[in-house]
Amino acid sequence: MSMGKVYDHLKVEEPLYNLWEGRGYFTPKLDKKSAPFTITMPPPNANGELHIGHAMFITLEDIMVRYHRMKQDPTLWLPGADHAGILTQVVYERELEKQGKTRHQLGREEFFKETYDFTMKHKNHMVDQLKSLGASCDWSREKFTLDPEISKAVYHTFKLLYDDGLIYRGERIINWCPRCATALSDLEVEHVEQAGKLWFIKYPLKGSGFVSVATTRLETMLGDTAVAVNPKDKRYEDLVGKTVILPLMNREIPIISDDLVDTEFGTGAVKVTPAHDPVDFEIGQKHKLAEIQVIGLDNKMTKEAGNYRSLTAKQAQVKVLEDLEKQDLIEKIKDVTHSVGVCERCRSMVEPLVSKQWFVAVNKKSKSGKVFAKDALDAVKTGKVKILPKRFEKVYYNWLENIRDWCISRQIWWGHRLPVYYCKEIKTDLCKKLGGEFVSVETPKACPNCRSTTFEQDPDTLDTWFSSGQWPFTTLGWPQDSEDLKYFYPTSVMETGYDILFFWVARMIMFGIYCTDKPPFHTIYLHGLIRDEHGQKMSKSRGNVIDPTTVSEKYGADAVRMALVFGTAAGNDTNLGEAKIKGMRNFSNKLWNVGRFIIDMKPEKHEKAVVESKLGKVDKWILEESDKIIEATTKNLENYRFSQAAEDLYDFVWHKLADKYIESSKNRREESQPILEKVLRTSLQLLHPFMPFITEDLWQKMKEAGSIDKKESDLIVSNWPTAK
Repeated sequence: MSMGKVYDHLKVEEPLYNLWEGRGYFTPKLDKKSAPFTITMPPPNANGELHIGHAMFITLEDIMVRYHRMKQDPTLWLPGADHAGILTQVVYERELEKQGKTRHQLGREEFFKETYDFTMKHKNHMVDQLKSLGASCDWSREKFTLDPEISKAVYHTFKLLYDDGLIYRGERIINWCPRCATALSDLEVEHVEQAGKLWFIKYPLKGSGFVSVATTRLETMLGDTAVAVNPKDKRYEDLVGKTVILPLMNREIPIISDDLVDTEFGTGAVKVTPAHDPVDFEIGQKHKLAEIQVIGLDNKMTKEAGNYRSLTAKQAQVKVLEDLEKQDLIEKIKDVTHSVGVCERCRSMVEPLVSKQWFVAVNKKSKSGKVFAKDALDAVKTGKVKILPKRFEKVYYNWLENIRDWCISRQIWWGHRLPVYYCKEIKTDLCKKLGGEFVSVETPKACPNCRSTTFEQDPDTLDTWFSSGQWPFTTLGWPQDSEDLKYFYPTSVMETGYDILFFWVARMIMFGIYCTDKPPFHTIYLHGLIRDEHGQKMSKSRGNVIDPTTVSEKYGADAVRMALVFGTAAGNDTNLGEAKIKGMRNFSNKLWNVGRFIIDMKPEKHEKAVVESKLGKVDKWILEESDKIIEATTKNLENYRFSQAAEDLYDFVWHKLADKYIESSKNRREESQPILEKVLRTSLQLLHPFMPFITEDLWQKMKEAGSIDKKESDLIVSNWPTAK
């Protein structure tokens, strides 16, 4: 055998992946005598390329999967992709714009079909990218969030919640994106700091005098229905119960007191616009204030705005300021920096509006006795679910303890259309009582309450997180009592970024407990964000984005994987530059040259096995170090210390095996060869979860050279080593 002086990953990776997949190593056998290890892949959005953040979770999850597979655990890594509702619709509408088309010109059915084709193209490309990074997923079980069986399961959950009194339709304050023309959940709104103005307006008291009210949103004052002060604020205690005249609208509104008022904001007296602010909405509900909507869904002023009707919100702000100044009602103006909500998908400013939408009641006790938020909270507090790093538990608790009802309806075309129907005839008392509304998992043939065949489906779609929140069990066949569900659920670990702890992880725990009575996994491992080598967030505008496929082709998938995990603690952001990946490529070459020295340059005459009586001091040392690294790596992987395991292995191979032992063995090759082969074999097994391609290639070369019995299994399914 003649091994080249440099490891050529381009010749190795694809053939080896095809070998593993072709021999069925990624598909586990159900063995009821053994507990399985299961991970459901966080499904990437099927609307673009994989980015370096995807490469991070692929690496960490594949490390766990390959480790457990070598421990001979029945191991399932179930892959899939997400339809990513609003984001995919935004992306595909931009594609249509380039063609001079709109979704409305296509119509709903054709738009859905074209968007589906668009996502399938990207999904298939993503699969190739995942394979190129070594992801050893069971592709025979691959899922998509819009697969028919997944959709049916999602509708089944909707009906369960609806029948259980936990899904309702009502008018509440929601986040509205004018660009996407849809409602958003609180988590889909990103808050950014922005320079603005704080205007102090004189609200005339009925009779004489005025109250100074500060606001950053002049245009919404047209919908004010009260002025509020804190009951503990002594400055205003004599004014509570009195009336002011709303400037420009000449409407009398009361002065009320409420604990939600921040005495430190402005003057301590605030305008209350229940139709355009979440806190004001809560105050309005308590005090039974009218909700006057002065900004519409198109971001233009409504007829309720009087003389400002049809202006955009920005135009109205300018005109309102002009009119207030004419009436000498502006007391002062301050420059401020304040938090503004923007749509995380299109970056447009979000408008809080009162709208009739569908909600999940997260704090209500259902007819079946379950409480969405409380049950998910208790799962972590009681230790049924463990969050790593532990510090994120407090963040998780804080969010669930302050969670509001979840708006799940979206005014878009791409996604799961609500399984809600409205009867048009309403022939019976029951149908009338229900307002003609009914929910059906299957497309109905008639209204179940009056048998009318004249009905229409709700046009809205479900929030993406509603379907992806059910991912761990719908992918395994729920609500059917399938063999996969019985064997692989609950899954073992959910590994994902800390930035979607609320978006997705908490939702999965809520749904898992509600639908199956079990948390969907026992451990949550959160990784951090990947920044560039200078610690800056990666973005296309900065030009510092790393394409995992490009660097993998250049340096090898093993180098990319090691660079991602090396020096990366759970929950912490990590810096990554091409220099770090190049450094790990150098480590790949070091390992290759270690293998080349032991396999390709071995002496013709040497002992076939380690002979204890012939061991020298240095031989005993490297064998002891080999046992230590087996124990350390096993312990680190069992405790999710991936970086520590990688760093220890790097040090062992480079400094102990290569720099010390191999150097010491060059003058005594015949005696040291069995030890060299034994330690290399162990090193390849321990490194395999991190660097699967080069380790398997060297393993195969050891078999070919007779250093490993040819009857031995491939490395990917070999037995995890144990120390003496």
